[in-house]
Amino acid sequence: MPALAAPVDAPWDAVWGQEEAVRSLRAAAEDPAMLAHAWLIVGPPGSGRSTLARAFAAALIAEPGDEAAMHQVLAGTHPDLTALRTEQVVIRIDEARRLVERAYFAPSLGRHRVIVVEDADRMTERTSNVLLKALEEPPEHTVWVLCAPSDADLLPTIRSRVRLLRLREPDVDDVAALIAQRTGVPLDVAEQSARHAQRHIGMAQRLATDADARARRAETVEGVLRVRGISDAVEVAGSVVRVATDDAKALTAQRDEEERAALLRTLGVAPGAAVPPAVRGQLSALEDDQKRRATRSLRDGIDRVLTDLQSLYRDVVVIQFGRDGDLINREYERDLRAIAADWTPERTLGVLDRIAETRRNLQQNVAPLLALESMLITVATGTTP
Repeated sequence: MPALAAPVDAPWDAVWGQEEAVRSLRAAAEDPAMLAHAWLIVGPPGSGRSTLARAFAAALIAEPGDEAAMHQVLAGTHPDLTALRTEQVVIRIDEARRLVERAYFAPSLGRHRVIVVEDADRMTERTSNVLLKALEEPPEHTVWVLCAPSDADLLPTIRSRVRLLRLREPDVDDVAALIAQRTGVPLDVAEQSARHAQRHIGMAQRLATDADARARRAETVEGVLRVRGISDAVEVAGSVVRVATDDAKALTAQRDEEERAALLRTLGVAPGAAVPPAVRGQLSALEDDQKRRATRSLRDGIDRVLTDLQSLYRDVVVIQFGRDGDLINREYERDLRAIAADWTPERTLGVLDRIAETRRNLQQNVAPLLALESMLITVATGTTP
């Protein structure tokens, strides 16, 4: 089992596998001459962007050695921290305006005011433009920390106003060791989960601890491997959407009900009582937010499926070019080798391009079922419908 990095002191002890990034941010928090007013932390999903951003915020806000204040920042309850993590498809422009307003408040208790945007890649151009002035002329004690998978996900005007910090992608063995240590699952399960999650720590932990999630992934991958014609493509696309919809409902239904009950309780409505007309507007607003969250949850679920399929055909390309020592889906090596022998590399690369295009289209509100059907027809026929 690979050795895990030795733990470091608060607030950095929650960060795993990013020693170089921790050194850079620790130095910036300790030395005003090294502190930029705006940062962009980029790294693949699961690399710990948000965890690192919170640790940096804690180091900036709390006095050195004040672990109580650090833990308050890490918990998201410190008044000098403003954090945005959208649960909807995009960050709304009114949310960005509220962030800018908060940015101009002086720190109330801490050394700095810190604004963390965990999903900066979900800002539209109009929303990004709202932030520009605040990034160009920030107040003296305010620090912005944006997080995104890649700097290419943000407008050039935003990128030019931030200091970029790239996170490293951990090794599969390191992620497996971490998951086994955290959860107690057998190392072989942790290793398979780390591979299938493509080193995404959160997803690897979910796969390792949820047999149903592993079964759903296997069902989807095996279904796609059986696609031979248009009728297969349509059937598998429908199955993927149904599974993703059920998964999204399972993740959001209980939370939706708890939020509804909490709102009615706050408004003084007894359980089971009719909702008075005066509070129906607030209830309707909550339901609208929940619908947008459900839409994002569904699209995120389908995006995870597409990420799995990218790994599948990435393995095919690796085999076709004779570099097959690092397969993500080694459990399906026989099927992958059959595809590699039957297809040209150009066809495989075309399928990968089509999957990437489908992922982009889903972020633009394309109907998921139609997008998946079209993509799987390309898998079946080698042509774009």
